Amino acid sequence: MLTPPNLGTSPYDVARLVGELRREVRGTVGDDAGARALYATDGSNYRVVPDVVVVPADVEDLATAVEVIAAAGAPVVMRGGGTSMAGNAIGGVVVDASRHVNRILDLDAAARTAVVEPGVVLTDLLAAAKTHGLAFGADPSSASRATLGGMIANNACGAHSVAWGTTADNLRALDVLLADGTRLTLDSGDGPGTSLTDRRAQLTDRRAGFVGRGGREGEVHRALQAFVDRHELTIRRRFGRFTRQISGYALHRLLPEYGYNVAGLLSGSEGGLATTLRATVALTPLPKAEVLCVLGFGDSITSADCVPIVLRHGPLTMESINVDLVERLPAEVRDAAVRAGLPTGRAWLLVEMGGEDEVLAARAAQAMLDELHDSGSPATASLVTDVKAQAVLWRCRTDAAGLATRRADGAEAWGGWEDAAVPPERLGAYLRGLDELLTRHGLSGASYGHFGEGCMHMRIDFDLLSTRGIATYRDFVEQSTDLVVELGGSVSGEHGDGRARGELLSRMYGADGVGLFAELKRIWDPGGVMNPGMIVGPPPLDLAIRHDGPAKDRRLSTIFTYPEDDDDFAQAQRRCVGIGKCRQTSGGVMCPSYQVTREEQHSTRGRAHLLWETLQGDLITDGWRSTEVRDGLDLCLSCKGCLSDCPVNVDMATYKAEFTQHHYARRPWARPMSHWSMGWLPLWARLASPVPGLANRFARLGLTKRLGGIAPEREVPRFAEQTFTTWFAQRAGRDRRTGEAAAGVNKVVLWADTFTDYLAPEIGRAAVEVLEAAGFEVVVPAKRVCCGLTWISTGQLTKARRVLNRSLDVLAPYLADGTPIVGLEPSCTAAIRHDAPDLIADNPLADKAAAAIRTFAEFLVESGWDPPRVGGEALVQTHCHQHAVLGFDADRRLMDAAGIDATIPDSGCCGLAGNFGFERDHYEVSKAIGERVLLPAVRSLPEATAVLADGFSCRTQIAHGTARRAHHLAELLARAVKRAQ
Repeated sequence: MLTPPNLGTSPYDVARLVGELRREVRGTVGDDAGARALYATDGSNYRVVPDVVVVPADVEDLATAVEVIAAAGAPVVMRGGGTSMAGNAIGGVVVDASRHVNRILDLDAAARTAVVEPGVVLTDLLAAAKTHGLAFGADPSSASRATLGGMIANNACGAHSVAWGTTADNLRALDVLLADGTRLTLDSGDGPGTSLTDRRAQLTDRRAGFVGRGGREGEVHRALQAFVDRHELTIRRRFGRFTRQISGYALHRLLPEYGYNVAGLLSGSEGGLATTLRATVALTPLPKAEVLCVLGFGDSITSADCVPIVLRHGPLTMESINVDLVERLPAEVRDAAVRAGLPTGRAWLLVEMGGEDEVLAARAAQAMLDELHDSGSPATASLVTDVKAQAVLWRCRTDAAGLATRRADGAEAWGGWEDAAVPPERLGAYLRGLDELLTRHGLSGASYGHFGEGCMHMRIDFDLLSTRGIATYRDFVEQSTDLVVELGGSVSGEHGDGRARGELLSRMYGADGVGLFAELKRIWDPGGVMNPGMIVGPPPLDLAIRHDGPAKDRRLSTIFTYPEDDDDFAQAQRRCVGIGKCRQTSGGVMCPSYQVTREEQHSTRGRAHLLWETLQGDLITDGWRSTEVRDGLDLCLSCKGCLSDCPVNVDMATYKAEFTQHHYARRPWARPMSHWSMGWLPLWARLASPVPGLANRFARLGLTKRLGGIAPEREVPRFAEQTFTTWFAQRAGRDRRTGEAAAGVNKVVLWADTFTDYLAPEIGRAAVEVLEAAGFEVVVPAKRVCCGLTWISTGQLTKARRVLNRSLDVLAPYLADGTPIVGLEPSCTAAIRHDAPDLIADNPLADKAAAAIRTFAEFLVESGWDPPRVGGEALVQTHCHQHAVLGFDADRRLMDAAGIDATIPDSGCCGLAGNFGFERDHYEVSKAIGERVLLPAVRSLPEATAVLADGFSCRTQIAHGTARRAHHLAELLARAVKRAQ
């Protein structure tokens, strides 16, 4: 049996290899602590620090890199999206193909094929194919970041594989590179046949052609055919017994009835045999119509028992979720799921049926429901035809891998036993046995998965932080493996074996079966350098657990309290389990900088990994002073998109603020000048308010911008000639302004934030007019208030605490008598609602203020006000903080009530994000983010279409990048109020 050459030590000369790579490779070669830290983990429980990270410039550069690495005797570890949950893309020399080797080279709609490079992200291929009415058959829930190379390596499956097959089933050819530099083109043969005799006859000429080839290519094929001839009976008995038997090498695909499918053999080999340079894949025609039938059950076991009945009706998908996952969805999404058609129950099956039209699809679904009913199944059901409603329900499933990492009580849950599969008719028996094992070991878990193929994923509350807990983990996994083997199943149903399951293959296949794997690997990779330790010669499954290290014992003193993470910064960093949703390039807000740079360092996951490494302390050794972490956080816009879009609610904006506070503690001179110029904006605005003309002239000087760290291309916003609070005082008189008169029941406090007060007072004036028209007495506190946002976002937290405490003292009388507070600037409103309770947890007014404050739209909708008709069309840019913290449903309802036909583009962050887009070193990234969707969309609008953006940053970015002026919703409503008077 082969022994992996590098499972923690480096028998090769790393420095020499790095030098050779830098001479031969045109891409980047990183051996610094930061680069290695970024790739030390993937989506699994494991951490193995690579010696080098290579990001090749193109496919030829990729080939060169592999040849140089293999020639040095170093482990070649290919990586795509890095979302593997088995730990099979870490250690050795990591080669990241996702950044540049990602072209769709050809798409032939007539032949229904596409030719792709290994770094192509599945959603990009799906988008290109959809225009022709086609799709790729395998579609895992990680499609927005999974690469085709990684899917081939693990034989990924996904929701539609029950109808359209696995990745291997949809491969037509592979161009691969062996460790010695040999390039081979491998096809899939003619696919499965119906007659073994006929297949053998058809295969004779094909095999002879391969055997007759010269050089290393002919040698490989001769060895493979001799291998099959020796072991055909064993292969036929043990492999290919059901569709989700993914564990080990797919030896059955070499059999005659599979057409000597060598490309299929490599699918699922986890990069241990060869490197994929290019793949030709089959595309599947999309059904003309799809309906979603959602079945509700009392528990998952009951839902599993109905699988055989549903399968008889040919579903396109059959996916499972349970109440534990649904309860962890954001309340807004959970409520939307119920409205969309989630029936009563505690476990659900999402069953998609297709047809030539919606009527036929619905008829097929009804036939399935009728048989279920006749069988005595207790299922509740709803039939969902609306596409938007279907999307809401599918989010419950696609976010499952992240949602399942935290229990409802906040306890952590992990993978490690998340991918087993059994024949579908035995799924109920498997779940019953698994429940018994969980109870025996005192464990619990949230399950989800591909019930139509007997594959169930789950995250279990293993204790991976202690020696005893890890021992329990091993016992449970071994006993679960025995259960699966007894039921004729596979320890991997699509994620691969890797470090999590490689050791278990001997329990599944026996010593002789594992011996076949070693023999096959020697044919392809006699030096054992292609991703060693995966499938063949695996390390112990409890070795290199990433949570079992110094980080778990480090209880740092922090400014924020992290109440949802047991007041522990380290536990907060364990939120990121590496599933990589932050690497998607459309949908939601996170992560704006990654969306334009495509660099791992600038993904939320990359930043989380760097922060985690500061706690580990063996690679990044200078903690809060780390320049690697500082640089990794540099392009974080503090947009908070990850707080809502990340399934595990990573809050990188807060982590960045915390890190920045400590990084520059007692070193004020080291801070960027923008922290002083823009971080202290409320102070400068107050000083400028008596002399706005002079202040505006000064702020526009090139020298001022240079000294303040402001990009010369940016136009500094003008201070208003009259502040909002001054206008309000003059209009209403001091007695009303302070709330000392007219103590009516319809009083509301308007939070006069810095942006509204000093830079956009017209919005405050419009809001007053609308609130008064709605029947409320508007009060503005006599003393100015500030949420401290600019100090929070620049990591000046001790100052932010002082500002917040002082502001809440001003609000204390209103909080005491229950007066509601309305915020106009989304970022400031979000700071009060989300940041303040954690930043000044020792102040009881913080929770009261968080509960009292409402957005402008929330307050008006809750009041029941019927707005006058505004009408017309509007493009609406949702502020990131509103998206992440406050929600947008109230705005939709208010606009609908006012007759505004709103379009909300999938634009994500505007790119300005407070101080970020003004900073000299960030201007180009800020502009690129805006140009991705938002700014072109605004430029293309007819003049009659209004542009709405409640956020000051969003309006500023639109003004700087287009000829249009964006408005606050209050301004449109105020105009309508005036017309109606």
